[in-house]
Amino acid sequence: MNTPNLTVFATGGTIAGKADSATRHDYRPGQIGIAEFLGLVEELGIAANLTGEQIANIGSEDMGPEIWQRLHLAISKSIADPDCDGVIVTHGTDTVEETAFLLDLTLPTSKPVVLVGAMRPATAVGYDGLRNFANAMRVASDPDAAGRGVLVVMGDRVFAARDIRKSRTRGTDAFQGFPRASVGLVTPSSLDWFGAPWRVGEEARFPFRADLPDVPILFVHAGMTPDYVARLVTDETCGVVVSGLGEGNMPDPVRQALAAMAAEGMPLVRASRLDEGLVDREPEDDENRFVAARALNPQKARILLQMLIAAGVSDPAAIQRAFDNP
Repeated sequence: MNTPNLTVFATGGTIAGKADSATRHDYRPGQIGIAEFLGLVEELGIAANLTGEQIANIGSEDMGPEIWQRLHLAISKSIADPDCDGVIVTHGTDTVEETAFLLDLTLPTSKPVVLVGAMRPATAVGYDGLRNFANAMRVASDPDAAGRGVLVVMGDRVFAARDIRKSRTRGTDAFQGFPRASVGLVTPSSLDWFGAPWRVGEEARFPFRADLPDVPILFVHAGMTPDYVARLVTDETCGVVVSGLGEGNMPDPVRQALAAMAAEGMPLVRASRLDEGLVDREPEDDENRFVAARALNPQKARILLQMLIAAGVSDPAAIQRAFDNP
């Protein structure tokens, strides 16, 4: 087997973080540069030709359209390079699911693209970053990883971008998947897929855009009044995602306020603030012109709705079809 050629794009995060001691809880993300990190990886002795580029060095709470644009352009160039076998992106864990889903919607599936992070900084006892990265190398080197969309490797599991979500604030098992728990198991020496690739030969589903429409997320809570809606929605708002109670529920006065906006042409998606469970269509959705988020959580529903609005899709039935098959 030929030695794989992998391109690594670093964006910072805990995987590149440092603390003042090995036992401190607080630390600074994005302290290790790509050259230093690849030096640590080289000591693992894994057969691969790694080429690295620093896209950013931030905590992923600061991730946004400007860095997404640079990252997307860099990945696209690598995918087009016949000498590149796969791409790895190091990323903070707080927004990795959003970056992964955005890339999944806007990149072709011809070569593996794998995001990876860590829950402990490089100076901590039990640093998980190098093992996660070694696992990501295993996945990105596997030709069978192509055709599965953008993937995320954390805690010896391979997640699809559509499914992954961060469900805990701490611990190396902080990530889960829904509706698929994971699509594969990986260690530095083994890789097992759960099923065949499902997106073989697909082109990007949407063109990448850095100037995405304004789509806020409305977090629903007990005692909420329509005033919250009025404060959230501005003249620039192009759509709204509701992070609703249970299966996307909300107090009736809030529902009526949102239905009035939807009647005027504002796309409105009902998602759930819960970690797991589908949000299916309700009988009132047709009348209210609401869209059910199905398996997507609010943050991913927001990205998909932004893409659809940017593509000129505003009909609730057409938006619903996209959410039924994200």
